Amino acid sequence: MAALAQHTDTLLSHCVQLARATCEQTLFERLLHATQAVSGCELAQVYRLDSAGPGLRLAGESLAGARTPPENSRLAVDYQDHPLLQFILRQGQPMALSGLDPAVHDTRFLPEPSRPWHALLCVPLRNVAQRVIGLLLCATAQRRDLQPLAGPLEHLGALMQARLETLHAQPAIAVSRGPEALATAQGYGLIGNSPAIEQVRHLIGKVLRSPCTVLLEGETGTGKEVVARAIHDHGVRRGRPFVVQNCAAFPESLLESELFGYRKGAFTGAAKDRAGLFDAANGGTLLLDEIGDMPLALQAKLLRVLQEGEIRPLGANRTHRIDVRIIAATHHDLRKQVSTGRFREDLYYRLAQFPLHLPALRHREGDIARLARHFATQASTGLQRPPPQWSAAALHYLNGLDLPGNVRELKALVERAVLLCDDTLLRIEHFTRHGGVQPAPGPTVLRERMEQVERALLIESLNNNGGNRTRTARELGVARRTLLYRLQRLNIPSDHGYG
Repeated sequence: MAALAQHTDTLLSHCVQLARATCEQTLFERLLHATQAVSGCELAQVYRLDSAGPGLRLAGESLAGARTPPENSRLAVDYQDHPLLQFILRQGQPMALSGLDPAVHDTRFLPEPSRPWHALLCVPLRNVAQRVIGLLLCATAQRRDLQPLAGPLEHLGALMQARLETLHAQPAIAVSRGPEALATAQGYGLIGNSPAIEQVRHLIGKVLRSPCTVLLEGETGTGKEVVARAIHDHGVRRGRPFVVQNCAAFPESLLESELFGYRKGAFTGAAKDRAGLFDAANGGTLLLDEIGDMPLALQAKLLRVLQEGEIRPLGANRTHRIDVRIIAATHHDLRKQVSTGRFREDLYYRLAQFPLHLPALRHREGDIARLARHFATQASTGLQRPPPQWSAAALHYLNGLDLPGNVRELKALVERAVLLCDDTLLRIEHFTRHGGVQPAPGPTVLRERMEQVERALLIESLNNNGGNRTRTARELGVARRTLLYRLQRLNIPSDHGYG
């Protein structure tokens, strides 16, 4: 009975998490996590039918808790021809298989395991009209009967689909009132209320329904991919593919084949035709990250894609048309690269139809604390802990940091602090121990930096002791008169707020 109650609580908990998802990517990730938690299987997959054709796409995959990255080639494969998946789509009924035998069952759609897959459960996903629009699958190397889990997984899939349709409907309602109403109604996944980030939200609302190319500029870690995904998820191409390619991740020859694809025999090792990322993103959005690192020769080919809307794969004799929205992102100053000849001027003006600059954290007054609290709650949820409390000293310390990695660096710092925290209160030592980031030196001298840390520690200790200075002195191992002197020296008033 206790085991049944625990199983029910687990299922309800994941249902709540699905209902609270605010974007499509989070929704799929939570569905995968819920499927693995409820089934106890090592593998979870979500497949979606292509609304524009017969294709079946792998929308998400989690193996032993690790998500398949968006750029993984498995996500670009058409799974329409796999007999087992097609059978379940046609029948519209759950199927559980035990004792999987590669000689009998075609399971090439499953990733290569460390141990052979033994059991599989696949349930159809239906929309509100009860039409099958995808599949939810789990598999394990253990010898198990997964049939009893068909009902719970169908319920999870139904809730996911209902939430997905709600998310898709919300932007359409807001857009009918104008892009500015949408910018107000949606947070776009951006945390913070500073004027700088509100301006970013305003500009996102302006470009959602426009087909123009967007150029995202800003320092590393400012959230360029988050903004690109927001433009896709809240725009007219939502529900279509969103593909990301880092232009600095491949040498020129490999990047060209990755983007444009190739035909069989185009080069040594090209044993069969392969679609490129432009084709994978057809109908949707392609984010070209670090566009400033793209080789000049490829820049010329990209310019033709933007001008003509067509591509020619390597080894092909003919071009074919594509419908892809390009979003480019860079931390470089492309204007300077144009002046030095490292970036084509004509491509720059074609990409910068709608430039959008993302502010660094130092220009987002008040947002560091909001972001830190958000990341701490997020990290605690992943560790199945309650959300932590924050000491005033820890927040004061974070606000004084130099964070050249911006939001990405702050997120890593907070996640590390949550791991170091043994209770529910994040203190300054969780951020400073073991080589933590130090406050920005700027024009200050060593003594001033040391006083910043000392002031934060004194305030935290006073808070912990309810403002009692005698207990605070005892905790810090100093005489009471020394403490009083340091409080006066560091200008910490008696009505600071502790206690």
